[in-house]
Amino acid sequence: MQYTVVLTDAEEGGYTAHCLELPAAISEGDTRKAALENIKEAIQLVLEVTEEQARVLGEITKVDVASV
Repeated sequence: MQYTVVLTDAEEGGYTAHCLELPAAISEGDTRKAALENIKEAIQLVLEVTEEQARVLGEITKVDVASV
């Protein structure tokens, strides 16, 4: 699955990255490449936590949603 990531210049230098579809996925890096690699890891961690929470709360079901 693809996610939309926004890179912004950080005030202290480097870049901040956040995922539009997963607001909890935020990361940073000294370079654009590092920020993109770090946000991929952040997205994976958010998805793992979300899946674990879903198991605790009830049945997991996957659905397809058409893009806009």
